[in-house]
Amino acid sequence: MIRVVVSNQRGGVGKTTTSLCLARYLAGVGKKVLVVDTDPQGTVLAALGLRPTYYLASFVSHGIEFQECVVKARPNVDVICSNRETAASESSLMANLGREMAFRVLFEPVEQSYDVIVFDVAPSISLLQTCAMTYAQRVLIPMDMDPISYQGAVASYETALTCNKLFRDTDVRVVGILPTKFNKALQMTKVMEPSARSFCERTGILLLPPIRQDVRATK
Repeated sequence: MIRVVVSNQRGGVGKTTTSLCLARYLAGVGKKVLVVDTDPQGTVLAALGLRPTYYLASFVSHGIEFQECVVKARPNVDVICSNRETAASESSLMANLGREMAFRVLFEPVEQSYDVIVFDVAPSISLLQTCAMTYAQRVLIPMDMDPISYQGAVASYETALTCNKLFRDTDVRVVGILPTKFNKALQMTKVMEPSARSFCERTGILLLPPIRQDVRATK
């Protein structure tokens, strides 16, 4: 079972694109994949053009059965979509004892149906992100080539360390930094690439091959 959170405390770095591309690739090699969107902006729903009847909030807060909340997006790819109600469901969890372990309780009974679960989280430190990290135990950090994205990547790494300090039986690890929107022609890329490499060397995190930016797509 592969469980991974795609996280960066900065928006617009390619978290949703990374989550969906990873899911599509793994599905293509025969893995059964579940994508869980915990971002109230609902970008997974918009990206895939889905029309779910129920959402993550329905599963987390309203007691709707898991199978009712899942949408079959592609062959071997199921999705639990998010919407604005996700923020309210997070608030409802705040009063619960052991709230940070909520995803363990919710997803462990159904995980045997999947080979991979990918969590796409909001660009902020939230309870649902903590729930995802303590359950998945592994974090992938996409990083755009700019200083604020770098700070967001460091913040996600530090969040993983904090989870390990606060919660027992937790071993959250960052499995890789994924440079995105990589364009060697830009001076900012030339500045930020060594910073990313240095950070990975200090922390022992794998620096993955970059996702190159194709400016022709914008044109």
